[in-house]
Amino acid sequence: MNAETKLEPDLRYDPRPKSAVSTGVGVVGLVGLFLWFAVSRVYGMQGPLAALAALLACGVPMVAWSLMIDKVHRSPTTGIDWDAPPRPLSATLDISIAKIAGLWVTWAAIGCLYCIGRWYWDGQYVFAMFVLAFASVPLLVLSVPYVLWLDRRLKDPRDGAWHFGQLIAGRTERVDREVLYEHFRSWAVKGFFMAFMISIVPGNWADTIRAPAAEIIGHPVTLARWLIGAMFTIDVCFATVGYVLTMKPLDAHIRSANPYAAGWMAALICYPPFILMNPGGPLNYHQGTFGENSWSYWLEGYPLLMAAIAVLLVLLTGIYAWATVAFGIRFSNLTHRGILTHGPYAWTKHPAYVSKNLFWWVATLPFLVTTGNPVDMIRNTVLLAIISGVYYWRARTEERHLMADPAYREYADWMERNAPLPRLIRRLRAGSAAPVPAE
Repeated sequence: MNAETKLEPDLRYDPRPKSAVSTGVGVVGLVGLFLWFAVSRVYGMQGPLAALAALLACGVPMVAWSLMIDKVHRSPTTGIDWDAPPRPLSATLDISIAKIAGLWVTWAAIGCLYCIGRWYWDGQYVFAMFVLAFASVPLLVLSVPYVLWLDRRLKDPRDGAWHFGQLIAGRTERVDREVLYEHFRSWAVKGFFMAFMISIVPGNWADTIRAPAAEIIGHPVTLARWLIGAMFTIDVCFATVGYVLTMKPLDAHIRSANPYAAGWMAALICYPPFILMNPGGPLNYHQGTFGENSWSYWLEGYPLLMAAIAVLLVLLTGIYAWATVAFGIRFSNLTHRGILTHGPYAWTKHPAYVSKNLFWWVATLPFLVTTGNPVDMIRNTVLLAIISGVYYWRARTEERHLMADPAYREYADWMERNAPLPRLIRRLRAGSAAPVPAE
């Protein structure tokens, strides 16, 4: 056995931990979405309603696969006891009433915050407010039979909504504050990010559908830009479905939301209205550039290099979209909804952050500016480096949150032994420590 063999684990005896989501979920979601892409392009369906239909096109197949093939509803993490007969309605009615009260007041609070935030009534957010307002009445009505049905089957129906209901009723002695805070954090995540995701679906969809085929294939740059836009559309559709389907019978509920203020800060500064990277923001690194189109400007006279960079950017975007597709129906920021170990997560714990930041560096080329001012070059480069640092910060806070789950600790240990970067570092260390042969 040579030294290299000793260094590297044998994957036959060190299998990757099981993923909470199967590969098939994302695959059938992609198939459904691609079919709707094709139909929409043939008939020119580029409007917001077609964009919402795209969510159904990818979401329905994923739900069907999850229930019929993966049988996620049978997972012990749902908290549902399918083997025991349902409890009588009379035994859980008081619990359900308290839970419905807590749930409705939570939704009312989120609605009030939507009204207070002026950014929710401007630009792309207006569509999200229309969708959520339209859906509010059916959700209120359907929540009653859903909660009544679910509470009869849950092993412990007294969740965060129930504790909030007890607080509303003034029964503070029954309230577990930690469970209550978890309830608030989980709904804060869903309320904030779901509105944002719904707001950006129509724009991404329209850009993907309306581009003429002749224009798309007319030049490597236009082809690359369309492919990049299409993959961002895939990412947005899957992410939005993930925020919508936080349900226990699908085992897609939020098990915990990040309890650390640093994690929230690192995430929120990457999204409007708190985003710091947009024009006018303190971390805007686009001074004297063409944004993410700078690469095509600077490489205009180098067709082979331009084509190579185009392929690289499409590949990086593909990895970014793949990282979201791998979640199936469970994507959301700042939450734990099951540990993923398959797809790009078999290579790195943070494929989306790695690919996104590499994309920005390659696409923007912040050290090249049209102003010719070295100050702009330095500023852009330093600010983009700070942004990459923000995403490293996000990754660290997310890992700190997930480390509370033994499944994530097992995955993290496996990655430390088998991921490409740690293996490369071990090889380099072993090479530098190798004895120098005597002359």
